[in-house]
Amino acid sequence: MAAVTIKDVKVVLTQPAGSRLIVVKVITSEPGLYGVGCATFTQRFHAVYAAIERHIKPFLIGRDVDRIEETFQMLMVNGYWRNGPVLNNAISGIDQALWDIKGKRAKMPVYQLLGGKCREAAACYTHAGGDTIEAAIDSLRALMAQGYQYLRVDCGGYGGKPAQLHKPEGAAEGPYFDRKHYMRTQLKLFERVRAELGYEIELCHDIHERLQPIEAVGFAKDMEQFKLFFLEDPLAPEDLEWFKNIRQQCSTPIAMGELFNHPREWQPLIEGRLIDFIRMHVSQMGGITPARHVAAFANMYGIRTAWHGPGDTSPVGHAANLHLDLVAPNFGIQEWCRFPEHVYEMFPGLPEVRQGYMYPNDRPGLGIDIDEKLAAKYPCEDEVIWWTQCRLPDGTPVRP
Repeated sequence: MAAVTIKDVKVVLTQPAGSRLIVVKVITSEPGLYGVGCATFTQRFHAVYAAIERHIKPFLIGRDVDRIEETFQMLMVNGYWRNGPVLNNAISGIDQALWDIKGKRAKMPVYQLLGGKCREAAACYTHAGGDTIEAAIDSLRALMAQGYQYLRVDCGGYGGKPAQLHKPEGAAEGPYFDRKHYMRTQLKLFERVRAELGYEIELCHDIHERLQPIEAVGFAKDMEQFKLFFLEDPLAPEDLEWFKNIRQQCSTPIAMGELFNHPREWQPLIEGRLIDFIRMHVSQMGGITPARHVAAFANMYGIRTAWHGPGDTSPVGHAANLHLDLVAPNFGIQEWCRFPEHVYEMFPGLPEVRQGYMYPNDRPGLGIDIDEKLAAKYPCEDEVIWWTQCRLPDGTPVRP
């Protein structure tokens, strides 16, 4: 029997709900057979598009669609330099699409090819918050009424929103935040939340790497009393050695990984049991192939998965996350962004969340598709990203 090969690769750019999304369509030599994958790097979508169109597509034409592992390995090294966000996302789009094709050829959902379900649905958390403590608690109550048992909450967004900032004359524009004010505000928030809502609801909080390492250690200790489900991104990838200090001083569960590109970033944290949840952005690490390897690796150390799932993961990426969630014995939780209705129309098969659980469908492959005509109605807009131009009160540029 002749091999089914890659005939063409198409990149679809669309912005239906704020974030610029990149969806890859791998078209095969078998009429009507194609797969879709997520390659979304919303802040640098043009670069991913060029990488696929100019470099990866010519490399792939004529290759056997069944050889997913080989294709992933070769794509990782074909450019010689590797493990960067642009190429990893580009590779992910291909990798996820090949898994989609594999499932369609086998007439099975991808989760069956990965070993079959460990659960019928994936528990999700979504985001609550507000500019005031009262608004954040109201947001929590509204989401609890929708059946969510796991919720991430903050007051004022990443880094908080202090009422006043003492800036020097001539300070540059930018989204400013005050670390000390942020920590005081969040501690007041969680004290109120636990007093009013109790301990039956599971709570998460995202520092978003906005503290100095020594501050993150102290904040994790202060948050220990509130019995979090996890505290996310307390440190930047450049500060991995500080995780030992957090682990030695408190029992607050730690989640980390959405900025990771390279295996040497997650390997020491898993091997050292320095975190409790691994939560990479699956397209940022290269797709389903590396993610399933990491999940198995983390399972040996008792570390659970919590894949990144914001609005700048495409619906195709959310479907891929769900297939990984269903099969992992060490699944922990899945982040969920709550897409508007028109996105469900654009992406038929987008997983549905009911009462805080994300459910798969039984369609072959990833179970999701893209309506390219609808996608074309929401073209990507160019912009200079604002929220990543963060500054401290004195104007110092800092990580976002």
